[in-house]
Amino acid sequence: MAEMNYLQWLASETRTAWWHDSADPGELGAALANGAVGATTNPVLSLQALKANRELWRDGIRAAVDAAKSPGAKAESLMRIVVTDAAKRLEPVYRRTAGAQGYVCAQVNPSLAGDRFAMEDMARRFDAWAPNIAVKLPATSAGLDVMERCVADGITTTLTVSFTVPQVFAVGRRFQEASRRRKPGARSGRCFAVIMIGRLDEYVREVCADNGDGLSSEEIQAAGLSVVKRAYRLYRENGYEATLLVAALRGNYHMAGLAGGNLVMSIHPTYQKSLLAAPMLREERIDEPIPAAIQAKLDRVPEFVRAYEPKGLSEKEMVSYGVTQRTLSQFIESGWKLLEQFTP
Repeated sequence: MAEMNYLQWLASETRTAWWHDSADPGELGAALANGAVGATTNPVLSLQALKANRELWRDGIRAAVDAAKSPGAKAESLMRIVVTDAAKRLEPVYRRTAGAQGYVCAQVNPSLAGDRFAMEDMARRFDAWAPNIAVKLPATSAGLDVMERCVADGITTTLTVSFTVPQVFAVGRRFQEASRRRKPGARSGRCFAVIMIGRLDEYVREVCADNGDGLSSEEIQAAGLSVVKRAYRLYRENGYEATLLVAALRGNYHMAGLAGGNLVMSIHPTYQKSLLAAPMLREERIDEPIPAAIQAKLDRVPEFVRAYEPKGLSEKEMVSYGVTQRTLSQFIESGWKLLEQFTP
């Protein structure tokens, strides 16, 4: 019997689950063979999958474009093709795990991040696509409100565009409270709280460079790890039932530093290949603290402190946090708008 590779070891020998960070059906098949139990998509990844699989989805794409009554409706219909394809491929995992895993994320229009009613309507449409859809909402005041209403009806959600302890702490608390108010007879949906670890590192790097803080690359690479480790501790201390989902990895060090945690790692094919090619140590390091000297330096960076302290951001400040605005803009300009303009 062949020895397990690193991803297979992670999936079968630790508490850590991992999801495939791509909407491409061919890539998803390879990931499933290595133990993936879910998939994350966003407007950018959906666009990439459509471009790469025009022939596979030719009829569906043409029907979606021809039937669309508005650019927004076209973008939504095109994304549905990608998401439901992944949902079908993941349904055996969803059935085998009784709904614990096997989800694919479907992100609401990022340009509606402050529109509660529009996001809720879209969330309910997405939920109807397949039983294993995890509707992606922004971890902002409006997104949190919509999540609570979705929880009441058992809709599984993923709170994204999220980089900080305050954001995932609010998700965990709100999900806990909303679950107690679930409507009688409603499904028991799950909730995934995202930390986009690499994007936080990049933001801290730019802030430090601009302010002349002089942190080394190694010290900056610890920023996202420090935030995730603190969030993980707080989730355990509070008994939160939402699941942390770590996304936007930027190197093997992110995976190595969090291995063994009872969380989900979203891994892009680029880093799947890197993890399989590198001589990765098979050790659980989730509870290994950030070195005190490095943590002390990070604690002198105000924008890092806002991400690290549970009260570093109020819910109303989450949408205006620097990296939140940057990421929403990217999802709009490089994803959703281009889906609206997509031609067969």
